[in-house]
Amino acid sequence: MIKAITGTKDILPFDISKWRYLENVIREKMQSFNYKEIRTPVFEETALFSRGIGEATDIVSKEMYTFLDKGGTSLTLRPEMTASVGRAFIEHSLSAKQNLNKLFYIAPMFRQERPQAGRLRQFHQFGAEALGSDSPALDSEMIILAFDILKALGLNGLTVKVNSLGVPQSREAYKNVLKEYLSDKLNLLSEESRKRFYTNILRIFDSKEENDQEVMKNAPLLIDYLDQESLQHFEAVKKLLSCASVPFEVDPRLVRGLDYYTKTTFEIISGAVGSQSALCGGGRYDLLIEQLGGKPAPGVGFAAGIERILLACENENSLTIDGESLDLYIIRLDKSLQDKTFDLGLSFRRKNINTEFDYLDRSVKAQMREANRLNARYVIILGGEEYLNGQLILKNMSDGVQENISLEQLDYICSKLSKKGE
Repeated sequence: MIKAITGTKDILPFDISKWRYLENVIREKMQSFNYKEIRTPVFEETALFSRGIGEATDIVSKEMYTFLDKGGTSLTLRPEMTASVGRAFIEHSLSAKQNLNKLFYIAPMFRQERPQAGRLRQFHQFGAEALGSDSPALDSEMIILAFDILKALGLNGLTVKVNSLGVPQSREAYKNVLKEYLSDKLNLLSEESRKRFYTNILRIFDSKEENDQEVMKNAPLLIDYLDQESLQHFEAVKKLLSCASVPFEVDPRLVRGLDYYTKTTFEIISGAVGSQSALCGGGRYDLLIEQLGGKPAPGVGFAAGIERILLACENENSLTIDGESLDLYIIRLDKSLQDKTFDLGLSFRRKNINTEFDYLDRSVKAQMREANRLNARYVIILGGEEYLNGQLILKNMSDGVQENISLEQLDYICSKLSKKGE
């Protein structure tokens, strides 16, 4: 038997209601903050990600699904969305259409990493990108937007961590300080962190190895080496978060692993998903658009993992979603009424009434069981003496009340069925 590829997962019909609910919350919040949806191709030229994310990052060096097409072009299934949005921003000259572009997405991503709880090889993210302003208010808005979405999903116990990576000049100067600190401690670091010492030294702060964490415990911190501009920007972000009643803590060891970050960086952590606790992360990336070949344009954004958020919601039992219901189930008393049942069902469906009927020639009792299983609000019983008199029976399944209605009164039936709250 052929099974789904390791690290991928089917989203089955009985799970879809949670996904739809989550996506509706996302879209409503994005709309309230005036973000517009963007959709990009699922694969891009590999150079987009290696140039935008950084050759030394784990994503580019270890995790990308890369292949050659028939023309010999190296293509990659997108491992994240910011670079793709940046490419679209440049290619379609969005900055010429309006000064500030506020965009959001809900889309699948692909990374070849070890599958674990809340982390798959094909996974889904939603996120937002704002391109065209370096205002710290936009950084705060991005954090508030992400936080409000998670709170709207009923999640509690969220921790917002913020830091500043400064501008490249101060960060490069700090890297030299960090290298000096670690130069005589390399033998104490893990093999992975020793590699990062030469390729992406800030990522050593991300290591989960106990020895690495012990070494880094006394390391000099970037925040102590920030330039004045970055410090002022960071103070403004924190002030606005406080005004918005978003609880946060400054984590000077929060660096995030992508090369394009500048100044603000943040994560939102949940205690409900085990070791993979980050539900969302992002920050400012003022240099990315220029790195991708566009005119300089400051930007800020975040991405959040949908599978991980749903896991947190499940663990906190925070999604109280009513089971899906059917508006109408048509029961026929006689097999000879099959065509009439089909025509009647089609009439309701074309009036946007969710309708189902039997295709398996089951007994009346089995049809009624099916109506109950589908949580039908109403049942039409077609046949018998009522049908001979040009009528059908409409039964309200919540209270059992029945009424005889003329076969010609479809609009009346539709008016009752359209009142979803009844």
